[in-house]
Amino acid sequence: MKPLEFLEQAIRTPSPSGYEEPIQKLISEYLQPHTDEVSIDVHGNLTACVGPADSPRLMLAGHCDQIGMLISYIDEEGFLYAQTIGGWDPQQLIGQAMTVWTANGPVSAVISRKPIHLLSAKEREEVVRLQDMWLDIGAICAEEAAAKVRVGDPVTLDLHYRPLLGDYVSGPGMDNKTGMWTVMETVRRSATELNEKPLQCQLFGVATVQEEIGLRGAKTAAARISPDVAIAVDVTHASDCPTISKQQQGDIRLGGGPVIVRGPNINAKVAARLIELAEGNDIPYQLAALGRAAPNDSNVLQISGAGVATGLVAVPNRYMHSAVETISTADIDAIAKLLTLFAQSLTPECSFIPG
Repeated sequence: MKPLEFLEQAIRTPSPSGYEEPIQKLISEYLQPHTDEVSIDVHGNLTACVGPADSPRLMLAGHCDQIGMLISYIDEEGFLYAQTIGGWDPQQLIGQAMTVWTANGPVSAVISRKPIHLLSAKEREEVVRLQDMWLDIGAICAEEAAAKVRVGDPVTLDLHYRPLLGDYVSGPGMDNKTGMWTVMETVRRSATELNEKPLQCQLFGVATVQEEIGLRGAKTAAARISPDVAIAVDVTHASDCPTISKQQQGDIRLGGGPVIVRGPNINAKVAARLIELAEGNDIPYQLAALGRAAPNDSNVLQISGAGVATGLVAVPNRYMHSAVETISTADIDAIAKLLTLFAQSLTPECSFIPG
């Protein structure tokens, strides 16, 4: 499977937080030809490892989970109600094609609410609430619905992958299967190039789980690996579309290259090395400032154990947490190149102690 085919398959594979088994199976199958060191821990994190064991430990983290829903009730007429997994804008859900992922396979569904014709004047002015929407699988009664779907089954948007003009692609789950892709592509490239540029570090590429519900997988994976250096890869808001304030979000553009983050959550020497490698290898990059603990895996990586020298590289993403998230494949390829160079640059002599 070619790298961009792997990305497309990842986007089409369900992975709501806590239900990541299908995506981890896909990742494992993709990496098996390149390294035998692929494992899944009790929490569900997948780790692929290359490089000598008696060397600095570099952990790259890209969470593989996506936002979703969870069936919580089936009414007498066979309509389904669901909780959210992760942060949803309920208005994004109105009229969407959905899939319920059951033990016996996917079940198609639609989610909607009362038609506009039947809304009162007050209801038309109100923001839609999750409890005012339901899932319809076409069942005519509770018994028929319950024969297909169980409480606790996960739900996703229709997992499509839509090429746009140029190298832009759109679909749900770009957050953060694109970041996961860059991490696994770095492992693949590092394993492939070992004979030409042997690593002087032990590289752990981790597809972390349950980031969308509290950065949970990165915490347990870091405790197990005990890295010396760690870099998280996640998406960030692109500001190159209408209504997004560059003054608030920074000037972040699709096709502008990796977004290297600076701020108190980030080890200054890790960020400086990423910038130096980008500039020295003609990799376009963008800078972002973050004045607080990051709302992604880098947050818990930095404070794992006695502390970890942590970096954060981001994929520019339009329309986050929607059915039409949009990224540039040139950006994720550039991030994989940058991370591969970072891994190749790491030696036992490297120090990331501030000062």
